[in-house]
This record gives sequence, C-alpha cells and structure tokens, in this order.
Amino acid sequence: MKTILGNEILKTSFKWRSYISFLAIAAVVPLVEIALKLQGTNMERGMMRGLSQDFLLLGNIVNGYFVTQMIMNALWIHVPFLVTLGAGDQLAGEATAGTFRLLLTRPASRSRILLAKYATTLLYALALVAFMAVLTVGLGVVLFGTGDLLIFGRTFVVVAESEALWRIGVAFALATWGMWTVASLAFLFSSLVENGIGPLIGTMAVIIVFYIVSNVPADLFTAIKPYLFTSYLDLWQKMFEDPIPWNEVLHSVYILGAFSIGFYAVTWYIFLRKDILS
Repeated sequence: MKTILGNEILKTSFKWRSYISFLAIAAVVPLVEIALKLQGTNMERGMMRGLSQDFLLLGNIVNGYFVTQMIMNALWIHVPFLVTLGAGDQLAGEATAGTFRLLLTRPASRSRILLAKYATTLLYALALVAFMAVLTVGLGVVLFGTGDLLIFGRTFVVVAESEALWRIGVAFALATWGMWTVASLAFLFSSLVENGIGPLIGTMAVIIVFYIVSNVPADLFTAIKPYLFTSYLDLWQKMFEDPIPWNEVLHSVYILGAFSIGFYAVTWYIFLRKDILS
C-alpha cells in the first residue's frame, strides 16, 4: 500500500496542473496583504472612527491575525474550486491519458488502488490549505505584527493575542476537514467521467446550487438546508466566536465526515464495477 500511495503522490506532483492552485494562492495572498499594508492606516482609522464612541482600543489593531481572518472570509468561497482542480483529476486523468488498463495490471486490487488515489486526493487538499495557512499567517505577521484579534460580524468579538494563533490554527484544520468533503465529491465525479474538466464543473455546480438553496428564504429550502453538506463548510468560522460553540463544531465535523465517507463509498462501488476500456 505504501508503494502504491508513493507512486500516486509522485504522479500527482509531476502534473503541472497540480500546481495551479498553489500558484493562485501564492499570487493572491501577497497581493492582498501588500494592498492592505499600503492602506492599513486608512483602514485602521475607519475602524477606530466607528468604534471609538463605544470602545477604547489600544495596541496594534490591524495585525497579522486580523488580516488572516479577513483573508479567510474573503477567499474561502474560492478555495473549493482550487481543491477540485487537483481532486477531480485523480481518476478522470487516467481515463484521459488512456492509462487505466496499465494501472490495473498491477497485482494490487482495485480497492487498494482506489484507496491510494483517494488518500493522495486528501493529501493534496491538506497541502493546499496548509500552504495557504503558512503563507497567510507568516506574511501577515511579518507585514503587520501581532496583537489582539478583532472580529466584526453579528457580534463584536475580541480574541486575546495569546489565543489568536491557536484559534486560527484550529480554524484552518476545520477548513481542511470541509475541503476533504469537497475533494471527496470531486473524486466521485472523477470516477464517472473521462475528462478532468467534468469533475470540476460538476462539483462547483453542486456547491453553487446548494449555496443558492441555502440562502433562499423559503420554507421548503429551509427544511432541507440541514441535509446539504454546504451548510457545514463554514464550521471554521465558529473558532472566532466567543465562547466557541464546541457542540456545533463537533456536529459539523460528524456531518461532513459522514458525507465524505458516503461519497467515497459510492465511488468505490462505481469503480469496482467500472468497465475499463482504455
């Protein structure tokens, strides 16, 4: 199993399209943070103007932790697209290249080959989110320093500097968990088509439709919202609430885990019965 997994990781690392998502993050995050750095004084003045009547704010308000949380909110709707670029190519890429028959001539069973490809998919998503985390936090701290984390939302929350970093770390870990569900869905679509574009379009179409359904204020849609996996992808945001609703976090973790297992189980069923023609 280790040899099969190692081979799949190497194959993924040698595909140029595997790096598109990393290059996108490497380009966007520095641009956003540099722009915020140039406008940081004006932004801080605007924040102080709105809060100075009710709060006494001291210290470094626009710091690396604040910028990280703001970038996560701004960019996270796009991260599923980047995850799908790599996940959707795992099985469909073999069909496109015509290497499925060669792959299945190995002594390993289809189940073991599929599991290795799925593990590679999850590792790809993990690497992408980890790269985003290190780049966002690291560059943010270098450019803006550290300080207490101010969170503006339905309520105004101040997270002490001593708690900010570990909360951000757990938030990225929970975000990875959500992206594993997205990657599992893309992996499922990858078993159904013979072109890497299909899983990308299919996964994003499902996510967009589910998001639309979740936000339409109709009784019918409100009733089915708990059964849509997109309703739980924002579980990472709960790490920036005070107090942290751990019961809701665990509930979302269980639900997303069940969806991921379900998507993989369907993929396994399809792949074991798939007639490989090329």
